[in-house]
Amino acid sequence: MSASDGDLRRVVTALDIEGKAVCLFDGPNPGRFSRPGKKNVQNLLWVLDRVPAPNNGTSDRGDQKIGISPPGGGVVFRVIDYPPTSNEEAASSNQSSIRHDTPEIRGLPPRHPQMHRTRTVDFVIVLEGEITMLLDDSEVHLKAGDVLVQQCTNHAWVNKGPDVCRLAIVLIDAEIP
Repeated sequence: MSASDGDLRRVVTALDIEGKAVCLFDGPNPGRFSRPGKKNVQNLLWVLDRVPAPNNGTSDRGDQKIGISPPGGGVVFRVIDYPPTSNEEAASSNQSSIRHDTPEIRGLPPRHPQMHRTRTVDFVIVLEGEITMLLDDSEVHLKAGDVLVQQCTNHAWVNKGPDVCRLAIVLIDAEIP
């Protein structure tokens, strides 16, 4: 399924009470949403509130409301579709509006309105398309197949290409540097 198709199929397996591997969920992802005022579409796939992870029960750990970061000591797995950035959005990239999930995180003044920083180590895989990650004073261009490990850095995502970019992202709660 491509980013332009919209919905993701999510398959989740588990063990039944007899210890047999079974399919617990198979269908459209229930955690699909867009934040107000943003064009990107997020698919929250799974949330763990601790590691080692609990592996029992039949609750859907992807069907919940959560902010950007995982619970303390936990993990979040999501897929986000970033549409191309319009010329107007690109022109407004000098606005200042940095977000931090925790007040003790510090950083340089933002260079883009979507600059943010979380207290996480992030594993990012570009599934399709291309995207530019803005850092404090540089940028990194990523394309399908590229993998990024991001360690609690200020960043913003800008899609300068003509097509939607789909990222798979795992955020793991981390210590503040």
